[in-house]
Amino acid sequence: MRLGSFYPVLGTSRLRESRDFYVTWFGFEETFAADWYVSLRRPGPPDVELALLDPDHPTVPEGFREPARGVLLNFEVADVDAEWERLVVRGGLRPEREIRTEEFGQRHFIVADPGGVLVDVITEVPPGEEYAANFLDR
Repeated sequence: MRLGSFYPVLGTSRLRESRDFYVTWFGFEETFAADWYVSLRRPGPPDVELALLDPDHPTVPEGFREPARGVLLNFEVADVDAEWERLVVRGGLRPEREIRTEEFGQRHFIVADPGGVLVDVITEVPPGEEYAANFLDR
């Protein structure tokens, strides 16, 4: 299979609020907007795409018309402490997980978008000895 693109489409009953969240806080731009679907792009590098969909729209098969739950979007950044300051301290976003350093090789914090999708803001750090061997060379 040859892919031309790959991006998540998140079902949300708070379409406009979620769009505003990603545009305001994470630098996305709207590329398509309807009352049931919004396509977003964040200019890069790397270019990143994300779409939001009203889960009640008939394009979603019956039995699957639910908002996204249990989804975690990872945003890897150069300086997680600066993003903590910008998003939480100055921006007022509520952390779902306070900033911390993990032995598995991340310094991060988590916020939630208006629809309940978790956004994990991460800077990679050296892993602890227990986890170092788990990283595969590719």
